[in-house]
Amino acid sequence: MAKAGAFICLLIVTLDFAAGFLSIQAHITKDKPNNKAFKLGLIAVVLLASSHIFTKLLGGCMCMCCTEKLEKSSANRKFWFGCLVLSWIVVAVGFPSLVIGMMENAKLKGSCLVLHHYFLFVGGILCFVHGILSVGLYISANVSFQNEVAVG
Repeated sequence: MAKAGAFICLLIVTLDFAAGFLSIQAHITKDKPNNKAFKLGLIAVVLLASSHIFTKLLGGCMCMCCTEKLEKSSANRKFWFGCLVLSWIVVAVGFPSLVIGMMENAKLKGSCLVLHHYFLFVGGILCFVHGILSVGLYISANVSFQNEVAVG
């Protein structure tokens, strides 16, 4: 079981870090006349979405419906809940940033650009943060559930 957990954590980190690296590469190549930045941004969006879905299916399917349970729960469960909430916030900001940055690169260079864009760069940094939070979420969920099984 430990080997499977290590493999899943490595997979999550790889997906998020690849998304972050590709979005930063897209940011660097955005001023070139080809559409490489758009393609890199699109791949980064897909990787971030895949990582988020994968993490939530494996480590985030538990529902905290009652705040009383959260207040009485262990520190590990509180850490899990914090990672869950923060990962949703990071994705709620990072995913649109990547999409906006990707769509800006799809426009013709002669069109009017609204902001001077660091969307891809910010989205890339948030991909790295999401990777760290996702691994924390997965590990704390596994430890929490193993403790419940051992006690119960």
